[in-house]
Amino acid sequence: MIEIPDLAVGGLAAGTLSAFVLGGGLLRSRRQRARQREEIATLRAHLDIARQEVDRATQAFTAEVVHLAKRRIPAEATRAAHPHVQVPGTLHPELAGTELGAGMDSVVAGLLAAMAQERKRVDAAARAGMRGATREIQAGLYRLQDVLRGLQQRYDDPDLAQTLFALDHENEQSLRRAQVAAVVCGAWVGLAREESHLVDAVTGGQSRLVGYHRVQVHNHLEEGTALVSHAVEPVAIIVAELLDNALRHSSPDTTVAVNLERAHHGVSVTIDDAGVGMASDERAYAQRMVAGRDPILLSELGDPPRMGLAAIGQLTRQFDLSVDLSTPSPYGGVRAVLLVKNHLLSHIDPAERPPAASAPRSTRQAAPAAPPAPPEPAPEARPARTPAPVARDTAPITHESTPAPAPEGDELPRRRRRVRADDLPAQTPPAHSPSAAPEPPPARTPEEAAAALGALQSGTAAARSATDAEGNDPR
Repeated sequence: MIEIPDLAVGGLAAGTLSAFVLGGGLLRSRRQRARQREEIATLRAHLDIARQEVDRATQAFTAEVVHLAKRRIPAEATRAAHPHVQVPGTLHPELAGTELGAGMDSVVAGLLAAMAQERKRVDAAARAGMRGATREIQAGLYRLQDVLRGLQQRYDDPDLAQTLFALDHENEQSLRRAQVAAVVCGAWVGLAREESHLVDAVTGGQSRLVGYHRVQVHNHLEEGTALVSHAVEPVAIIVAELLDNALRHSSPDTTVAVNLERAHHGVSVTIDDAGVGMASDERAYAQRMVAGRDPILLSELGDPPRMGLAAIGQLTRQFDLSVDLSTPSPYGGVRAVLLVKNHLLSHIDPAERPPAASAPRSTRQAAPAAPPAPPEPAPEARPARTPAPVARDTAPITHESTPAPAPEGDELPRRRRRVRADDLPAQTPPAHSPSAAPEPPPARTPEEAAAALGALQSGTAAARSATDAEGNDPR
């Protein structure tokens, strides 16, 4: 039989054990709650840090978008018209190479592509409008030139003739500017010519300029060196624009030297001036313009637009010509070299169709002609006299004027009057010569009719008399 004290001790021990178990559980529970509270506090701290980082990222993204809208995009738009403008990068350099930085760059690229397409569309519309306007202007200037030509033929007063020449030359300046604008806008050169001596094309371009008397042309080509028909007017335009730049950027008391020389791949026209020259960036820009490889927008030509170099670039690309501006002139200015390749060259017999009388003669000596065979003995009889040949100008008729040798002062050049066979008095052959009827003159070609619009005619009786005497001189 168990005694009560033993039961009490056993119950007390069991209770103590239970108390220890319960206490341990409570202690563990409290510790777990403490750890949970610490974890919650840690999570809250991390969450606050994350929120701060998100806020900072949001602020940085917002600032980057504002920087893109207010700084980068306007700078890119300005740079499209002014390449020297510096475009800022991202506001935060650490964005470079990230997805966000790449996204910003793609926005700029997309904007530039859209701007380029819009600029091309606007430029094409502007070119079309200018082509139509220049076409009307050129037609009016050609009509005015035709009227001036008629007045020059009608009146012989020297003072009036000089005034008409001055007006005609001023009209030629306006016509040249309209033609250059039309070429820049993609129009055709406007004139179709027959094959012409290359020296005539060069002097024809010279005669279109103010200050033409300062240009000295040195012809070192073989006699008869000519241009195919479709290259005559482009070469004249290019030479005129290169000479215009040389004359404008050099002192009025200096000369501009032009040398025509044979090259391996064709003929070179070298123009040297003693002007101010060009800086390296200006030379690079000019070379890019005349090369004609890249499309040029009207908005890139400045204000007011400088169309001369752009017109050269259009023509070099269309007619397979080349212009080089990379070498400075030995006189301190600019050297421009126009290369006319062999496939654009031709040959004209100078005896049958000589160049213009005022064109510089070639420095090359012609090959000596073979001595004539001795005449056969003739029976005693009076030798028959042959009639003097009727003069006919066989030089190609062109629209541009051909300058006379450099006169003193600013007197305008005068062209040699074109004398046709039907304008001369009829000549009756002597009675002892064969009474063969002269061949009728050939019909006027379309090129001659078109060229008559721009031909400067001598307005003085002295010039006409000199021309008639030259035409009737038997050779």
